[in-house]
Amino acid sequence: METLRGLIGVLAYFVIPVIVVGFPLYGLYKRVPVYESFVEGAKEGFNVAVRIIPYLVAILFAIGMFRASGAMDFLVGSLNPLLALVGFPGEVLPMAIIRPLTGSGSAALVADMINQYGEDSIFVKMAATMFGSTETTFYVVAVYFGAVNIKKTRHAVPAGLTADFAAMLIAVWTVRLLFG
Repeated sequence: METLRGLIGVLAYFVIPVIVVGFPLYGLYKRVPVYESFVEGAKEGFNVAVRIIPYLVAILFAIGMFRASGAMDFLVGSLNPLLALVGFPGEVLPMAIIRPLTGSGSAALVADMINQYGEDSIFVKMAATMFGSTETTFYVVAVYFGAVNIKKTRHAVPAGLTADFAAMLIAVWTVRLLFG
């Protein structure tokens, strides 16, 4: 087990440099105008950001009201016995609820958890792993399906939520395995 942790620790140093250097080099190898493609994508991203601001404000407002009303604390307290059966700590349940809705809201929640539990807390590690391994399913459906005027999402939401649920459980179990 200690060997696995050491190997993951060493590999972690190389992930970002490989991505930052590897993707542009691969693009150059495939004769893609890397810089021009990046700039064009940034322009499109800015336009999308301007269109989704009202949706983002609405989601953040709703989440803020849910937390401020005490409903989140009530829900966590109510579900704690059930969550304990699968080894899921109630302290990270707010992340599991908020993550499918909003990326910025879940990032703010991780920041709150760091202030509450400390940056080396196992709960913060679980929440951060969830943040990196799940998607903002409802946000993605609203933005991308809305951008191309698709009204019926069919199986997209259930499939996305199923993937999120599985990723959240695996995130908790993996953090427990690696960090005890």
